[in-house]
Formats: sequence, C-alpha cells, structure tokens
Amino acid sequence: MMKAYDELIDFLASGTTPERVLLFKPSTESSLRVRELIGKEKSGELNEEERSELDSYFQLEHLMRLTKARAHNYVQS
Repeated sequence: MMKAYDELIDFLASGTTPERVLLFKPSTESSLRVRELIGKEKSGELNEEERSELDSYFQLEHLMRLTKARAHNYVQS
C-alpha cells in the first residue's frame, strides 16, 4: 500500500474534526514522491506501475479537496 494511503487511513482512524481536516497535509515524503512522479511523467519516463501510483495520488488529492470543502461548511456553521 502506498504511504499516502497509510497516512490518510491513520488520520481518519485516529478520529478527526472538521478543523483537523482543514489542517491535514501529506507528509514531506509523500509530497516528494508525487513531485518525482510528475517529473517522470513530464519527461516521458513514467512506467505503468508509476502511472497507477500517480493516478492513485491524484484520486486521494481529489478526495481530500472534497472533504476539506465539506469541512468548511461545518466550521462556518
């Protein structure tokens, strides 16, 4: 399992609040890995496994953006 998935699962499993959701950021390690994969994609060096990994990161990012948008509603209420 990718480190980013582990981070998100641990974050959610530990219990959270809308405020904590808004503050959530991926680890430096995960961020660097995404940058590395994007660099490989731009240079045409991304293999199938890495493509799948990058797609998974994008899905997680989309999920967290939606979650943060929804969390704003709870904080502002």
